[in-house]
Amino acid sequence: MPVRLQRARPGSPELQALVDELAERLRRSVAVDDPLVRMVCTSRHFGDEDRVRIGALLQGRADNAAIRHVLAQGVTQWSRPGFIDGRDDLGLLPRYVVPLRERGHLLGLLVVVVPEKTLGEAETAAIARAADAMAAQMYGEHIAADARKSDERDLALALVGSDVAARSAARRHGKELGLLGAAEHVLVTVVQLSCGTALVRQSEAALWAALEGFRQTRSAQGLIAIGKERAVLLQLRDRPPGPDEVAAQSARILDELRTFLDPSADPVIGVGGRHTGLDAARTSYEQALVAARAARRLPSLRSAGDWELLGELAVLLQLPEHALNASLAPKPLRTLREAPGGDRLTDTLRCFLEHAGSIPRTADALGIHRTSLYYRLRQIQEITGLDLDDGAHRLTLHLGLRIEELVAPGDEGAA
Repeated sequence: MPVRLQRARPGSPELQALVDELAERLRRSVAVDDPLVRMVCTSRHFGDEDRVRIGALLQGRADNAAIRHVLAQGVTQWSRPGFIDGRDDLGLLPRYVVPLRERGHLLGLLVVVVPEKTLGEAETAAIARAADAMAAQMYGEHIAADARKSDERDLALALVGSDVAARSAARRHGKELGLLGAAEHVLVTVVQLSCGTALVRQSEAALWAALEGFRQTRSAQGLIAIGKERAVLLQLRDRPPGPDEVAAQSARILDELRTFLDPSADPVIGVGGRHTGLDAARTSYEQALVAARAARRLPSLRSAGDWELLGELAVLLQLPEHALNASLAPKPLRTLREAPGGDRLTDTLRCFLEHAGSIPRTADALGIHRTSLYYRLRQIQEITGLDLDDGAHRLTLHLGLRIEELVAPGDEGAA
């Protein structure tokens, strides 16, 4: 699904005037970026433009590699201005960066291109005065934007909440405000960050930036609810999206978050089922939570779970967290793993069950002769005491293998 990298919201005319005034005074290129290093306002060039600056002007933001480089300098945590080094391979000249803060909020970054990495006293004083004025201007705009986001969050959370009356009222309110279109197909996506993610404001900004591009598209109209470690994207669509479209959306969101956040944030995505009618948003949300749990537990999903592709794992993942541990695996399967050659026999069993008990297909998949396969299957039956021709016994072993996929190493649970 082609979705452009999300730009920052353009700055106000008042902020632009402050940027232009400072640039003319310094005779240097000046820009204001948001806390995610996305361009908000920029001045004209003064012969000091570089590849990153030109690309940002054309695309509305720098490329992800440049953003990662700037954020890696820790600029969002700086308490005072400083220089960041250039990078020839990125086409980036050195810059003087001033964090724009007001009442504890990081509102953005004032960026001045300084190829020689030195500024005079008069220049730094002018930048400091301009930074104070910019921060004050941006704070008022920030308060208004936060109020709008808060209203949208409350509406989205009510639509997926457990209170039936609140959901009904939210549907009416959303229609009255024109925030909910006439599309019939609903889809809820949940994004979760690892617990204890530092820099809460930065993570909230990153979540909003990663999801905003999917809020209004040609085929979807949506709402976003951002929390400290979780975000909800509720979309109303003209048609149910296919698995490939969902996978592309999830991949883009993850790529954006990995650009803006430290690896310790470790984001995962859960996508709920596709349903008809806004009243089914709650169901899709609950399914998205299960899919996010799958994404966290199954490395094979690469941090993105889709409810409609989970199969029987969707049932197992609804067990309480404390109950989903290795003790759930049936004793015959544990006995098989502990036997000599247990890993090889377990892999054989998994392949046999996943090929619906077909001897020819299992032997081909394992690359062994059928005689060898029959021998291994007899060993499995002798060790487990189960009959692989018995459907209930097969189900027991197959569910046990699925449970093992979901259990993290060392999560043994009760004996």
